[in-house]
Amino acid sequence: MELARPEELGFSPARLARIRPILQGYIDRKQYAGVISLIARRGRIVHFETTGMMGLENSKPMRRDSIFRIYSMTKPITSTAVMMLLEEGRFRLADPISRYLPMFREMKVYTPRGADFDLVPARREISIHDLLTHTAGLSYGFDPNSYVDELYRQKIWAVRETHPDITLEEVVTEIAKLPLALHPGTAFRYSVATDVLGYLVQVVSGKTLDVFFKERIFDPLSMSDTSFWVPPEKIGRFTSTCGPDENGDLKVIDDPATSAYTRPTRNFSGGGGLVSTTEDYLRFCQMLLNQGRLGNTRLLGRKTVELMFANNLAPDVPYPDAGYGFGLGGSVLLNPALSKRPGSVGNWGWGGAANTKFWIDPHEELIAILMLQFMPDSLYPVETDFFNLVYQSLVD
Repeated sequence: MELARPEELGFSPARLARIRPILQGYIDRKQYAGVISLIARRGRIVHFETTGMMGLENSKPMRRDSIFRIYSMTKPITSTAVMMLLEEGRFRLADPISRYLPMFREMKVYTPRGADFDLVPARREISIHDLLTHTAGLSYGFDPNSYVDELYRQKIWAVRETHPDITLEEVVTEIAKLPLALHPGTAFRYSVATDVLGYLVQVVSGKTLDVFFKERIFDPLSMSDTSFWVPPEKIGRFTSTCGPDENGDLKVIDDPATSAYTRPTRNFSGGGGLVSTTEDYLRFCQMLLNQGRLGNTRLLGRKTVELMFANNLAPDVPYPDAGYGFGLGGSVLLNPALSKRPGSVGNWGWGGAANTKFWIDPHEELIAILMLQFMPDSLYPVETDFFNLVYQSLVD
């Protein structure tokens, strides 16, 4: 995409210049190794900067084509694949997932009873819409005080660690054996729902998820560096994931030389398995901002994207972050004042576990992407800083 002069797109060059010092500050304080920040508007890039290094184990400066583990920024891509199949008439959003994945029939819900618990039949089946909105009653294993989440840690995550050759089908089959944390449709609970949707794409399309992504999304959008693994010829561009050590200093927690992401996998995680670059993800975002089209390539219809960008949660199902709702595959900004961030009503986006972040602002025709590799993802307020920096620089 073309790099434009800031004034041509309504940005102040002096205000854009505030971005680098703030991000450099995180690096100087040894909180992050390196960062990429990008802003595009009306189909042109207005800001694209690299700051710091690709990791701690070498002296490679961050580069524009560095490859990142995008973790949950995989979810909008999987959700797009689901909506592409929906447009082909392969299923309906209200369909029970068990119609296509029979292992999800007759799900039970964990129900505490004093010091004990019951497993009661779900009041209704899980729908495809429930999975897209994280209202299916599934979980992730994050809550240390949840019995259901402990089962996820034992039966899903521990097994994935000890059995690297496990397939997506095997993972989803194990998910279906676990009790639900909530009755479907009753609450938002972030979960492995998008991994289940990835398997739905496999079953309905007849292609493994990696092949479907490549043939139907990545190749048409020229996303040549987005995949479920990093091949040998690209490892030199693969960043390190860092985290805090016991003293709060940086340490490498996933080295490119030994990372599981450098080996092919059969567990194509639609919820968090992809690696990508800033420019690749920009092309995906621009397709959505263009209401399903990039250049001469159309992946989705206009009204489908509008539905994805709308708040799909029922009035009695609140989203946990103030001022936001949830669409099909990403969060939706409903009230900037309540969110305590600048932005526009209708902003749609998501982030990944290693602090990657993007959002699309249809009102301002704007895309913002932040790429770095640090876990945990909420230790430092870089996301909030980036929101503020982007919008304070927009003057026209």
